[in-house]
Amino acid sequence: MKRIGSAVKNMKHARFLPYTMFGLLALLTFVLLYHHVKPEQYNIQLFEISKETIRSPITIEDEEKTEKMRREAADRVADVYTLKKEYAENRVDLISSIFNTISEVQEETETSTTHLEKLQKLKEKLPSDLYTHLSETQWNSLLTAEPSNLQLAKEATVTAVNTIMSERITSKDLDYAKMRVGNELKYVIVNNKLKDAVVQLARYAIIPNVIYDKAATEEKRRQAMDEVKPVKILQGQIIVEEGQFITNEIYKQLKLVGLLESEKTIQPFIGLGIFVILLLTPILYYFWRFKPENHHRNVYLFVYVTIFTITLIMMKLISLLQEIDLTDVAYVVPVAVGTILIRILFNEQLAVVTNIVYAICGSIMFNEGITGTFNYSAGVYLLASGLAGAVFLNKQLQKAKVLQAGLFVSLVNTVMIIAIVFMNNGHYSLIEIGIFVMMAIISGIFSSVLTIGLLPFLEAGFGILSSMKLIELSNPNHPLLRKILTESPGTYHHSLMVANLSEGACEAIGANGLLARVAAYYHDIGKTKRPRYFIENQIGDNPHDHLSPQLSKNIIIAHVADGVAMLKKHKMPKEIIDIAEQHHGTTLLKYFYHKAKQQSGYVSEEEFRYPGPKPQTKEAAIISIADSVEAAVRSLSNPSQEKIEKVVRGIIADRLQDNQFNECNITLKELELVAQSLCETLNGVFHSRIEYPEIRKEKVKQA
Repeated sequence: MKRIGSAVKNMKHARFLPYTMFGLLALLTFVLLYHHVKPEQYNIQLFEISKETIRSPITIEDEEKTEKMRREAADRVADVYTLKKEYAENRVDLISSIFNTISEVQEETETSTTHLEKLQKLKEKLPSDLYTHLSETQWNSLLTAEPSNLQLAKEATVTAVNTIMSERITSKDLDYAKMRVGNELKYVIVNNKLKDAVVQLARYAIIPNVIYDKAATEEKRRQAMDEVKPVKILQGQIIVEEGQFITNEIYKQLKLVGLLESEKTIQPFIGLGIFVILLLTPILYYFWRFKPENHHRNVYLFVYVTIFTITLIMMKLISLLQEIDLTDVAYVVPVAVGTILIRILFNEQLAVVTNIVYAICGSIMFNEGITGTFNYSAGVYLLASGLAGAVFLNKQLQKAKVLQAGLFVSLVNTVMIIAIVFMNNGHYSLIEIGIFVMMAIISGIFSSVLTIGLLPFLEAGFGILSSMKLIELSNPNHPLLRKILTESPGTYHHSLMVANLSEGACEAIGANGLLARVAAYYHDIGKTKRPRYFIENQIGDNPHDHLSPQLSKNIIIAHVADGVAMLKKHKMPKEIIDIAEQHHGTTLLKYFYHKAKQQSGYVSEEEFRYPGPKPQTKEAAIISIADSVEAAVRSLSNPSQEKIEKVVRGIIADRLQDNQFNECNITLKELELVAQSLCETLNGVFHSRIEYPEIRKEKVKQA
């Protein structure tokens, strides 16, 4: 234990130690979690029989299969054709123009003009492809038709073409449409030759009016592809069952989810590294801002890393039981031991944050039999277990309360297990539930036992004085406090007053009030060696009246060294020993100094000063002030608020002028707050009292 303390003392001022320690802590966490995130892989070959049932460890999209289904959906979409209504108008206009041209030719030619000349003239006015579509006989019948018959034929043809072209006509439907337009003109009242020419002309006018719409077709196919849901392999889904033949499709799925030994990947480990860094960053930030008063930050960092490592390794060792099919061993993990220790040695906030880290790490460590990386049931259970310990010990930091905290943790664990069993809708037997409850109880009790066992080693090994230790030392039944009470009751009462004054003043400036109170109890323990030589224990004659000032000075000064020796003999914490040694600093024993000057004429002032050292901490400085203030105020015959304030401020000013606070970091502003706190406390103690009539009558009688 001494070697640990020596090593801590030598390394506590290392500048880069926090970053080194957190690097090692991150590496340790990574190593302990590595096995639990390493993907399980199988030596499976194509076209062989599977020896076991294999489930997917992750949810992943089968992009190849999804793309195939999307292509099939697109292929099932028919081409989109758009009806062009303007085509009907164009063909009607064409028919009208043809008949108008025929009428013009009839009007322009004389009766003596031959049929051939008329045909020639018509041919010149019509497109060649149109002219060739009808025979010369049919054109001739149109040219020789009576104007009335020609007008009738025109109207009938326009009507028939408009009717047929108003409907959808595809390339496949073209012949049928032409047949229909012929049927529409079947009953036109004209001669047969003219009717044949009109029918042929109408059939020429009929064309497909529906064309392929590429943009609409692509949009419809895109919509069909979007409607296809991604094909996913779900976490926990059976990919291949035992005894099943490994087909190409199954082999591709095994490869996709990374279950083949041939598929090497480092992604899980990169993810774990990033995850661990993010997980520990809040703790690093806490210690970066953490500035303890009585120890260097690195000492507390050593303590924290030790607790964190012990808890994490303990969780890891228990997780190894999963290899023998004990998949529910998370319920027996005493994770609360780490949370309770951090709550006692640090504070509740750090305990809660650390417990969250424990729970997340535990959810990874105890993921055996779970498809995926995190076992959320185990994580929630460990979170509740650790929080129960931290919350129960909020302000109750006695060892007896640690045992009670263990029982409280057991109760919370039991309730949480029952809740998890019910929420999972698991069909557990009463025996299984009983085993779970037993594990929960063991976890809580074992946490408190481990805490009580580890706490003294951490306090002694790293020199940490916890609040629990201070509360134990404040017990009036402590041997040294009993010694003060029985052997020097005046000093005991004086110490209690100094404790009350010091605690309030420390809390006023944010110092450790509990440490000040407990240290004040023991600061004058050295007076028990010669109690009659100190005025608060004297009844009757003062022994110093018969001693030389030098001898009296030696006796008074010796109580500091005697007290330090007694405290060390009883292995008291270093903080309390230091305060006992520093509470007088290098102040001057003014009474005996002036007495010696009166007797001898010249005396060295240094001879009548305490050997020191001067106060090194705020708590020591405040106790030194409170020690003098209490004695000075008690000596006042009729203390009032003005007198008390004058004494308090005078003592503080005297200590400042004497440079007694040069070696501690207390500020003038804080000294002002200390003065105000001391005055308030003393005014409450030495307030004026009412003199009752009975007391006055008794005094008159006595007079």
